[in-house]
Amino acid sequence: MKQLEGLSSEAIIERGKNVVMNTYGRLPMTIVKGKGVWVWDTEGKRYLDFLTGLAVNSLGHSHPAIVQAIQEQAEEILHTSNLYWIPNQVALAERLVKHSFADKVFFCNSGAEANEAAFKLARKYAKEMYGDHKYEVISLENSFHGRTLATLTLTGQTKYQKGYAPLPVGLSYTALNDLEGLKAKVNEKTAAVFIEPIQGEGGVIPCSKEFLQAARDLCDQHGALLIFDEVQCGVGRTGKLFAYEWSGVTPDIMTLAKALGGGVPIGAMLATDKVANVFQPGDHASTFGGNPLATAAGCAVLDIMLQDGFFTGVQERANYFRQGLEHLAQKYQTGDPIRGQGFILGWPVSKFGPEIVARCLQKGLLINCVGGKTLRFLPPLIAEKPEIDEALKLLDEVFAELL
Repeated sequence: MKQLEGLSSEAIIERGKNVVMNTYGRLPMTIVKGKGVWVWDTEGKRYLDFLTGLAVNSLGHSHPAIVQAIQEQAEEILHTSNLYWIPNQVALAERLVKHSFADKVFFCNSGAEANEAAFKLARKYAKEMYGDHKYEVISLENSFHGRTLATLTLTGQTKYQKGYAPLPVGLSYTALNDLEGLKAKVNEKTAAVFIEPIQGEGGVIPCSKEFLQAARDLCDQHGALLIFDEVQCGVGRTGKLFAYEWSGVTPDIMTLAKALGGGVPIGAMLATDKVANVFQPGDHASTFGGNPLATAAGCAVLDIMLQDGFFTGVQERANYFRQGLEHLAQKYQTGDPIRGQGFILGWPVSKFGPEIVARCLQKGLLINCVGGKTLRFLPPLIAEKPEIDEALKLLDEVFAELL
């Protein structure tokens, strides 16, 4: 049954303000339908979705194979809990292990939960292997790892931490791509180094191969674990299944979420056997984690992405989009170059960031702005050149009006 059917966007928003906590700076619209790269609001207006639910709907909206997997599973069983073995969970874990560095997978419900699990596993591993003195975790300035108290502390942006002190102890930060700064931080007390290969919320800023390799080397020298947070940049977003593949640097632990479920909430923490084996029954858990419905969707997502030629096409179209953005950035002389990899791209603009987003919304294009000065683009991996051309045309119109 459709809820609040027949109400206008304005009416739904007003009712929502009365009963939903005010934790989001929402745009004044309601989305009620999606198909492929398009979504529709309550009034029937169509939008080109180049934000994909913050990198979640990477295969577009209502992909037939994902819809079928969800429907078939819903008719069988939705939930059992992890008191019992779940066949879909085993199948999804096998796919992830086969196509990554990892040997074992822990399933949860979100990126924050996956990062929380990684944080706990790293500390437990360090204490069991080296002793109680080894518990410190290093992350990067400008990073974002989630909203739980531990992942909020891992997040290297004080604006997210305001009002929640005292925060967990033993965490510190260093600057992205600062090799000497990282070298000065890692020592015998370091349990783990936590890195997003591409900082998404921080402005779509990639780590250099040299920085990732230095982190790997330093972790090896000091018996620390290297953890990659690929919640936003993983599961196909960069044009490979995992972002770390571009660097050739392999972590000990990796976290995933967002695109993994094609719209169904799911998170995953992947690890090598030597690390994963310190977790025993009772050490960590999740009631809903890896349930039959979420893992059925996850299997469908990976089956699509792992088809021959899928990522070749993604890379080709992503390069086409990037070239179009670079042309516009040069045309309007916006300054810093386009950043990112594949279909996670950032366009630094010196001013008008939020206004550009608002005007794009009016014209029927969904994007967002991070940090107030970087336009972020997270198109569906299935976006074709005509749809990319439409997005570029609308951006051109907006910049012409403003600049």
